[in-house]
Amino acid sequence: MPKVYVFYNPLAGHGKDPIDRQRLTEFFKGEECVFADMTAPETYGETLAQIEETDKLVICGGDGTLNRFLNLTEDVPVKCEILHFPGGSGNDFAHDLGKDNDPDPFVITQYVQHLPTVEVKGKTYKFLNGVGYGIDGYCCEVGDEEKKKSDKPVNYTSIAINGLLFHYKPTTATVTVDGVKHVFEKAWLAPTMNGRFYGGGMNAAPEQDRLHNETLSVMLFHGAGRIRTLIAFPKIFKGEHVKNKKMVTVMTGKEIKVEFDSPRALQIDGETILDVKEYTAKAPK
Repeated sequence: MPKVYVFYNPLAGHGKDPIDRQRLTEFFKGEECVFADMTAPETYGETLAQIEETDKLVICGGDGTLNRFLNLTEDVPVKCEILHFPGGSGNDFAHDLGKDNDPDPFVITQYVQHLPTVEVKGKTYKFLNGVGYGIDGYCCEVGDEEKKKSDKPVNYTSIAINGLLFHYKPTTATVTVDGVKHVFEKAWLAPTMNGRFYGGGMNAAPEQDRLHNETLSVMLFHGAGRIRTLIAFPKIFKGEHVKNKKMVTVMTGKEIKVEFDSPRALQIDGETILDVKEYTAKAPK
């Protein structure tokens, strides 16, 4: 009899266990549910090896949980149907698909089969939503430090505002899109996007379509000082920032390299990497 394997991350959603066992058991009524903690080593060994093509696999957690699962299973392809049950703090993937208010798991198999990659510090990662570089990476860096000190939810909006006003210093960004080089002064943001949303609801690349991702979108927020940038920044949540052609540049391509003139934190679907001077993102072949 086919089974439903439920992989959950007890650390997702600000450390609040995102799994609703009763909800999932009712949704898959009549099917046997097997629950597996994704922080346990045996989940990616023994449990994953048991999954048959006729089974179902449900990933519970947020974007970071999905990212880690996709990268950890790169050499062990999952042949069964894959579903997602959002339970993170941002859930940008679900938001991009219009599923952030859906109480039930939904099928994501088609969205995770052909993903872009990013090379950072000599390592290559798959990414689902986007690669954040600039003040977004700074926010993740500061947020990670706050999580070590307190169990309270991190206020990323407050971190971003304080960073824009006082703490974060913009850089010169050199962006190479399919071999063509562009230089931007006072670069505050330089993410490369596979979907539209990242960073807890920021619509960074309104025209990007994750199902037709032969190309990726890189978005630059640049050229202005702290106050003008702070005033314009909130428009990113509705995707209206792209109308400001003097401060925002969006380019698309198959291979995008971003270099900063000094190291900054970078985030991949919410997972932070420190002291990064450059990254190269590639669309799936």
